[in-house]
Amino acid sequence: MASSAVVVPTSPRKLEGKVAVITGGASGIGERTARLFVEHGARVVVADIQDEAGARVCADLGAGAASYVHCDVTSEDDVAAAVDHAVATFGALDIMFNNAGVSGPACYSVRDSGKADFERVLAVNLVGPFLGTKHAARVMVPARRGGCIIGTSSAAAAVTGVSSYAYACAKRALVALTENAAAELGRHGIRVNCVSPAGVATPLTMRYMGLEAEAFEQAMEAIANLKGVGALRADDVAAAVLFLASDDARYISGHNLFVDGGISVANPSFGTSKH
Repeated sequence: MASSAVVVPTSPRKLEGKVAVITGGASGIGERTARLFVEHGARVVVADIQDEAGARVCADLGAGAASYVHCDVTSEDDVAAAVDHAVATFGALDIMFNNAGVSGPACYSVRDSGKADFERVLAVNLVGPFLGTKHAARVMVPARRGGCIIGTSSAAAAVTGVSSYAYACAKRALVALTENAAAELGRHGIRVNCVSPAGVATPLTMRYMGLEAEAFEQAMEAIANLKGVGALRADDVAAAVLFLASDDARYISGHNLFVDGGISVANPSFGTSKH
């Protein structure tokens, strides 16, 4: 009697034919997202100030799938040029991932926080996503093909006292930017969402904490609410961004998706959380 093989269907490519711009795409969450998007059929523009790293990522992905452009997200000209580059190179813009960010100095006292440092963090982490949203909408609205805009906020905006004033303020304001844009752009079929990850071992966060990857992940696991699954990785956040960018999230807009294992809602002082 002939045996019958079980045919396991391959995973569908969720972004087939889509074009994305990813700011901060040369490393960390942005790099992992760029690679995942290409795996799922998208063509991506990696927009970053890390020219060598960005060029390497695009070389790995292939010229037909990825293109690098230098982009300082605090410069409106740079952001507009990155969006225009996507349209000129790949013919459209379907997904804008406003991911570039900085942490600023590890200063937790308002008395010691400097105005220049505060303004620099807000310029990158809030003005940058504002400009990305503005110029994505500039090309998405007249194209009349919908679209998706995603920002990177942070669980640190919901769990107070774990980041600098500038970082927490910028990331919380990014949620308001997301909600406002979702309300305005929904009539054009454009969805706007953000993700709020807990601590991930990226070059940015490791520099901020002064820890190598293994030590950083051990520290995050020690304070995590969700146990037994290991540390949060950049790939986990990229998977959440893929979900929001895909048709799986076709009716989700104005949402802040926490990728934090529940740490933003857990109160460790309650006895019930210890059992």
